[in-house]
Amino acid sequence: LEDFTPRPVQDTGNVLKQGYLEKRSRDHSFFGSEWQKRWCVLNRTTFYYYANEKSKQPKGTFSIEQYSARLAPHLRKDSRRKCCFELTCPGRRSYEFTAPSPAEAEDWVDQIQFLLKDLSSLTIPCDEDEEEVYNDVESSDSVTTTSHNTTLNQDDGVEDDDIYEVFPGKRPNNK
Repeated sequence: LEDFTPRPVQDTGNVLKQGYLEKRSRDHSFFGSEWQKRWCVLNRTTFYYYANEKSKQPKGTFSIEQYSARLAPHLRKDSRRKCCFELTCPGRRSYEFTAPSPAEAEDWVDQIQFLLKDLSSLTIPCDEDEEEVYNDVESSDSVTTTSHNTTLNQDDGVEDDDIYEVFPGKRPNNK
C-alpha cells in the first residue's frame, strides 16, 4: 500500500475533486454521532480530509482502493439525507459524508467510482491454471501470416519480416 505521509492540501498531487463535506465522526457521543465540517481532497488513489482548506496536516487519509462508494440517505433523518454518501470496504473502516447538495454527493460518488474502476483496470487478473486460448502463430485458418510491413514495402523486393523501412532508390549494401 501507499505510504501515507501527511501533506499540505496543496501538495496532494493530481487533485480530482475537493471541497467541504461533513464527515461523521468515528467516536459516537452520548447524543449520537457528530458531523464535522472537513475540507476533503480526492486524488487518483487517496482520500484526504483536513480541518479546513488552509490546513497543513490532514486529520486523516486513506487509500480508496478496494472501497466502494454509494449514496446513503439512511445516514441522516433530516432534510440533508439526500446529500449523504459512504465509502465502505469489508474488514476496513467505513467513512460517511454529507455533501452541500444532492448533486454534489452524486458527483463525489461518481468521481470515486470512476477512480475505482480505473484502479481495477490497471490490475490484470491472471489464472495460472487456465490454458492459452489464443495463439495466432500456429493458426491454420489465419487469413494472413505475413507481417504488416508488407503493405509499407509493396513490391520493393524486401523480405516480409524485414523490420527496417527501405526508401526507393536506396538498397542495403548499395553505395
